[in-house]
Amino acid sequence: MPELPEVETVRRGLAPAMENRRILSARANRPDLRFPFPDRFVARLTGTKVERVDRRAKYLLVRLGSGETLLMHLGMSGRFSIEADNLSEQPGDFVYAPAADSKHDHVELELEGGVRVTYNDPRRFGFMVMFSTAEEAAVSYLKDLGPEPDSNAFSAARLQEAFEGRRSPLKAGLLDQSVVAGLGNIYVCEALWRARVSPKRLCTNLGATRAERLAVAVRDVIREAIEAGGSTLRDYAGTDGAMGYFQHRFDAYGREGEPCHRGDRGVITRIVQSNRSTFYCPVCQR
Repeated sequence: MPELPEVETVRRGLAPAMENRRILSARANRPDLRFPFPDRFVARLTGTKVERVDRRAKYLLVRLGSGETLLMHLGMSGRFSIEADNLSEQPGDFVYAPAADSKHDHVELELEGGVRVTYNDPRRFGFMVMFSTAEEAAVSYLKDLGPEPDSNAFSAARLQEAFEGRRSPLKAGLLDQSVVAGLGNIYVCEALWRARVSPKRLCTNLGATRAERLAVAVRDVIREAIEAGGSTLRDYAGTDGAMGYFQHRFDAYGREGEPCHRGDRGVITRIVQSNRSTFYCPVCQR
């Protein structure tokens, strides 16, 4: 499932193509994705101006001139493609291309300026909902989210406060979206490796020194992954059809049985925590 860096990469692709353009027509090619589309979905989108494309955690938020927000989640295989009559007029650093298999094109938007945005999702685990922007604080998907990892609200002190008295492993604690928003399995494994902290350590035993290293590692790994366009594992692709490249920098994730990059004679080990694979070095991560 795409994590924060992948979703941010998609947002950066959508923003220059959609912002400040009116949706001339909308089309839903089926009644649902993971969940049914909102009531009057097509009618509520048609004729509305896109004011801004935001992201919160792993959700894309399209701010509409109607006073509503379209919340979109990519699920396991969801992706957007963008086509335009004149690509040279589009700002940004993306070269847009259509999705590979049009039979999975489930939502199509025609915008001003000859721009066409298509949502393609072979597995249909993604979803779209709409809500009044003024009532965002009460939206179930967003109301309990913790701070973004690159925000001032996220810090070592935040981790210590959230983990005080908590006896679950650190891996589970960092995957809790109320602690820090947007982290998933891949980047938690990478951040813990960078911080030299064991994923098996209990949250309550993190300590100030490890908390500081971990907070820095989380921020750095997310920033670097965004710069690399995310990580491509199976279905993920940006709006330009390109794959992310951060997977080529993995120090822990997916490297079971390989030597630790620290040269400490450690070997990356795989364990299962909360039904998910965890990769770490038992020598340097304590």
